[in-house]
Amino acid sequence: MGHTLNLHHDTFQEPERSETITELLKQAGGCVVTDGGFATQLERHGADINDPLWSALCLITMPHLIRTVHKEYLQAGASVISTASYQATIQGFQSRGLSTKEAEDLLQTSVRIAQEERDSFWKEYQNKVRAGTAHAGLYQRALAAASVGSYGAYLADGSEYSVWILRSGDYGPSMTVDKLKDFHRRRLMVLADAGPDLIALETIPCKLETQALVELLAEENLRVPAWISFNSKDGTNVVSGDSLSDCVALADKCTQVRAVGINCTPPRFILDLIQAVRKVTNKLIVVYPNSGEYYDPEIKQWVESTGVSDTDFVSYVHEWRNAGAQLIGGCCRTTPNTIEAISKALREHTHAHVTN
Repeated sequence: MGHTLNLHHDTFQEPERSETITELLKQAGGCVVTDGGFATQLERHGADINDPLWSALCLITMPHLIRTVHKEYLQAGASVISTASYQATIQGFQSRGLSTKEAEDLLQTSVRIAQEERDSFWKEYQNKVRAGTAHAGLYQRALAAASVGSYGAYLADGSEYSVWILRSGDYGPSMTVDKLKDFHRRRLMVLADAGPDLIALETIPCKLETQALVELLAEENLRVPAWISFNSKDGTNVVSGDSLSDCVALADKCTQVRAVGINCTPPRFILDLIQAVRKVTNKLIVVYPNSGEYYDPEIKQWVESTGVSDTDFVSYVHEWRNAGAQLIGGCCRTTPNTIEAISKALREHTHAHVTN
């Protein structure tokens, strides 16, 4: 499929897509901020997403809230915003009675909304800089990352979070690499055709799905760079019990994968995981932990009592950066306040190094 969607505004020149991450890192002083929890913020605005489609339900029912959340994260300093497509699958939309075309249109809509909000925010900011009402360099033109959740996200049973649901280290003995490739293929192609800057393969729980995704990226020769991130409950392995190092090694061999990392994992585990990732790959490292709370798949809720505050969360940021993380943000239960605090901490770090 051709890449037909290419939104540019006024005279602001975007670098070639293959260089966008590199250029963004250069502009930001070596480390950029990604956004935070999407579903969390939708719920704060009153969305009821207790549904198998989760946050993707809002693509159908309340797309204006998706725009609001993107804008909030851009204002907070996020230089990468992820689309509301984590749990958006063609199969999931079809189960709600939508046609294949309607499902594909919604996937592309998720990218278009993110691009439009990014471009609108950037244009407004540049106008303020010209008018002298905003400081230049406070924001970078953000990248739009098409979010792709794991097969477990589609199952809507917490599979991507919970070790005990996964049998034999994968999605059951009947699951194969080819079946997972068939599940992901069309969604990846449709999202890539919408022209995002990145594809974010998120919360990957096992080696089998990692293999399927890296093979698929190579087979389809998608012209959009990707990152792939895993989650861990023990600070050593991915949630299936497979070795994180083995999963990262698979991703390292894929030229389409520009960054590898960790998401939706308690902050206390991140430093050791960054160090483990760096031993296996020289690719960029992305980390966006959850708040430290625990997802209970039985009641389909986050258990709040074990979470850390924004202040505690941000206290980790400098050690993550020093260990090699180059993209840092938040996942479930983090908010624009978290992202604003991370952005401020990283700006202060960069300013201190420039002035010393």
